[in-house]
Amino acid sequence: MSPEDTPAPREASLADRAVFAAQFVRAPVATASVWPSSTALARGMADAALRTAPADPVVVELGAGSGAFTGLLTQRLAGRGRQLAVEINPVLAHRLAERFGGVEVVPADVAELGALLALRDIRGAHAVVSGLGWSATRPGREDSLLPVVARALTDDGVFVQFAYCATAWAAPARALREELGDCFADVETSPVVWRNLPPAIVYRASRPRR
Repeated sequence: MSPEDTPAPREASLADRAVFAAQFVRAPVATASVWPSSTALARGMADAALRTAPADPVVVELGAGSGAFTGLLTQRLAGRGRQLAVEINPVLAHRLAERFGGVEVVPADVAELGALLALRDIRGAHAVVSGLGWSATRPGREDSLLPVVARALTDDGVFVQFAYCATAWAAPARALREELGDCFADVETSPVVWRNLPPAIVYRASRPRR
């Protein structure tokens, strides 16, 4: 699919929302959210991921879901580099593959990120964009995904993760922020993205610690 044929970024359609909500009901932990992210949040995520990216970056999306971030990343990349979307839910992965022919959709567990990249001869990602809720990243636990992501990045790579403001007080959300500081030398926090349901912030973590 050429960049001209890529679906333009848009708010999720009623059909997208219905499928997403249905998958949340069937597997709430894996889907993590009952509603797709807004275009405003997608812009914030894409801006943070590609701000310092090289000309032909490797961009990996974790928990691509309905493609809220996928479409905007595809448009920004415009055929440059390599874009992977990891989505464990087979229904959502199938819909992603149908919509975004130029994206390598990988129906797998994000915990296998290192192996997934190695199988594709990718030494490191320049940006990892997470569509996973903070609980799905398992911060503060032995099976946390954050060290996995840090190891999968290039030395100048960045990790971008959103978090809902309404749950910022919760222990897992605090654990996420603390572990980001453990795994990365620099962590930036965006202004609140009010045009998202619920409002969210974007973390941009760089200079991964090995």
